[in-house]
Amino acid sequence: MSARVLITGGAGFLGLHLAKHLWKDGCDLCLVDNLTRGVDDPEFNQFLSNKRTSFVEADLLSIDQTISLGVDFDFIFHLAAIVGVRHVQDQPYNVLVKNTRMLENVISLARMQKREARLFFASTSEVYAGTLEHFGLTIPTSESAPLALTGLHLPRSSYMLSKLMGEAMVEQSGLPFTIFRPHNLYGSRMGNVHVIPEQLRKAYETDAGGSVVVYSPEHTRAFCFIDDSVEMLQRMMLREGCAGRTLNLGSQTPEVTMRHVAEICVEVSGKELLIEELPPTPGSPPRRAPDMTLTNDLLDYQATVGLRSGIEQTWEWYCSHVFESGGISAE
Repeated sequence: MSARVLITGGAGFLGLHLAKHLWKDGCDLCLVDNLTRGVDDPEFNQFLSNKRTSFVEADLLSIDQTISLGVDFDFIFHLAAIVGVRHVQDQPYNVLVKNTRMLENVISLARMQKREARLFFASTSEVYAGTLEHFGLTIPTSESAPLALTGLHLPRSSYMLSKLMGEAMVEQSGLPFTIFRPHNLYGSRMGNVHVIPEQLRKAYETDAGGSVVVYSPEHTRAFCFIDDSVEMLQRMMLREGCAGRTLNLGSQTPEVTMRHVAEICVEVSGKELLIEELPPTPGSPPRRAPDMTLTNDLLDYQATVGLRSGIEQTWEWYCSHVFESGGISAE
C-alpha cells in the first residue's frame, strides 16, 4: 500500500508498533512526538534509519508547529494525548484542556491537506464508565451502548471527558474519520505501570518461594496483543466501510481475572511464586470486555494471538530490554 501517513504520539507504545506495521506494507511515514512519554530509545532510532520514515519533535499544543507538519498526508492517526494516573489525578484541568487543544490543532492540519485525508482518533474504553456506574452495562460492550458521564468533580473523569469531547469534535469536523476505542492493549514497549508489565516486573524481581501481589483479583478484562491491534488498525485504513464509524479495538475473548493474569506472568517467569490477593483498586470496574462483532465483521479479522503467547513475548522483550539491561520503555 502506497500511502503517506502521519502518526502523532509516534514514539509511544501504540504509535511505534503501528508505524512498523504500516511500513512493512509500503507506507511512507511521518512520526510526531514531544518525547514527554514516548521515548527516543534504540528501537525507535533503529526504525527511523529505514527509508520512508521521518520524525518531527513537535508540540501539538502549538498551532504553528502542528500545521507546519505538511499537507500531503492520506491518513492521520492522532494517538498523542496526556494520559496516565499521575497526570489525571494531579492535573485534571490540563488533561481536559490540552487533549482537546491538541485535537483541535490536528483537525486544522487535516483540513489543510491537498488530498482528503481520513483522521483516525484514538478514544478510550473509559467512555463507557458512566453508563456502567449509573445504569449498568452489557458486557461485552457494543459501540452503540448509550454513554453517560461520571462525576465531573472527579479527577479520574478528566481523561474520559477529554476523549468524549474529542469524539464529538471529530464527528462534527466535516472530515472523513474513524474513531477507535482501545480495550486493554498490551505488548512490548508499553511502559512499566500497566497491569501486565507490572506483574511481569514483580515476578522478575521476586525470589523463588516469595509472593507477588495482585490487586482486584476477581476483576475481569479481555486483553488484546499489540500485533493484533495494529493489524486491525491497518485494515480500518484499507476498508472504506470503516469511514464515519466508531469501532471497538481489542479482543472479546478470553475474559480473564486479574488473578489468572498474575498466574500466567508467574508461570512464564519460570519461578515458583505465591499469589497474594489484595483489595480492588478504587475506581476499577469489575468487568471490561468489548463487543467486537462490528469490528470483526468490517475487518474480516479477529485477534489471533492467545493470552499466554502474548504474555510470553512481552516477558521476553521486557527481560532483554528493561529488566536485565536497565533500559527505558515508552509510557
